[in-house]
Amino acid sequence: MEWTHLISYFFGGAFLTNAVPHFVSGVMGRPFQSPFATPPGQGLSSSTVNVVWGFFNLSVSYVLVLRVGNFELRSTDHIVALGLGIFMTGVMTARLFGRFHGGNSPENPKIS
Repeated sequence: MEWTHLISYFFGGAFLTNAVPHFVSGVMGRPFQSPFATPPGQGLSSSTVNVVWGFFNLSVSYVLVLRVGNFELRSTDHIVALGLGIFMTGVMTARLFGRFHGGNSPENPKIS
């Protein structure tokens, strides 16, 4: 097992986590922040852009997790790397998008 595979699985988890809000918002027909909006990451992109961006993130995740090395669901170090990518990206995006959607953030401390 190469350590580069673990890094790939970590980033695969990050891309997988990023795919979820974009794809789900898009298929629900709702605009959502994306890197293609103005300003990037803050403005809203169309639902179609978000479906495409979510699908792209899902595709990158697939390549990073299932095409690099030999990912094993029963391997603790593989799952920890993937899980850390999912968890850390999830917390980061919750804080980032919470500013726009009323979630828990430093700017909105009353929500717990």
